[in-house]
Amino acid sequence: MPVDVKLFEDLDAVEADAAGALDRAAQPRLFDRIAWYRLVAEHCPPPGRLLVARAAKAWLFLAVARNRARPLSCWYSLRTGMIDHDLDREEKANSSESIARELKRAGLATLTLYPLGDDPTPLLASFRRAGWVVRAQAAGISWRVETKGQDFAAYWARRPSKLRNTAARKTKAAALEIAIHRHFDPAAWADYEAVYAASWKGEEGAPAFLGALAEEEGAAGTLRLGIAKKDGRPVAAQLWTVENGTAWIHKLAYAEDMKALSPGTILSMEMFRSALDGDRVARIDYGTGDDAYKRDWMEIRATLWRLDAWNPRRLSGLVGAARSAVSALVRRLRSR
Repeated sequence: MPVDVKLFEDLDAVEADAAGALDRAAQPRLFDRIAWYRLVAEHCPPPGRLLVARAAKAWLFLAVARNRARPLSCWYSLRTGMIDHDLDREEKANSSESIARELKRAGLATLTLYPLGDDPTPLLASFRRAGWVVRAQAAGISWRVETKGQDFAAYWARRPSKLRNTAARKTKAAALEIAIHRHFDPAAWADYEAVYAASWKGEEGAPAFLGALAEEEGAAGTLRLGIAKKDGRPVAAQLWTVENGTAWIHKLAYAEDMKALSPGTILSMEMFRSALDGDRVARIDYGTGDDAYKRDWMEIRATLWRLDAWNPRRLSGLVGAARSAVSALVRRLRSR
């Protein structure tokens, strides 16, 4: 059954229309809140104009450039897609199909959604019913571990012996001072930035985004900012958020010249201990990326999906659909 759809080009209008439905109290996941999208829009918006579609209690936040739509997301967005957790299966299908139809009528030629953490099949079907040519493909990896009812001792006992032995040996030898901040502290954040500057990681495009996020989550009590120091110098840092039974690992780094001390491993052990024994989380999620070290800490290797949709009523959409079909055919022939 079709659902009325409203389109917005202003986040203030979205927030007024949502009337609290996109606030922290209503949305259990950080990446589904109006506050998150405000941070993205302020600090690291993707190219194009804002376009938000709402059908009943489902929202889709997009950036549109030259009739090509992508999520209103950035490097720090660990998940994206349709916001519809409060709906049942039929309501989700009706809402997403209605949004897909409205976006098609609005003249969009192509749309890409990534990273999607859930099975994309229902969303794929909704766009297909709305007349789009669609494709979903595995495009990334996320590692997580389910920890409901476990304390740190139970979790740690299942980790590879090499990791446990290394952590025990290095912890004793390194003699690091570790603090886990649950509220924003400017000095602790300066320590985080100092570690990042001394790490192997390159410069990021919007470091102010993380600082603003840490301030917001610190005020809410969900921030877990871990800092490890050696003789007063910060040598490892990790930014987590913990909320509604899930710990999200957003960023981590260590000083490259202190690698021999394994400060990242030592700090990780204490962060996991705090999440399990202090916060009693049911899940710890490493976000995105198939880095080898995550296998030692996690247990579930999950697929992140990309959905591509082409509007066959637009020339560029038709061309994109044709190219996708040819690419799929080539892949099938090569796999024989």
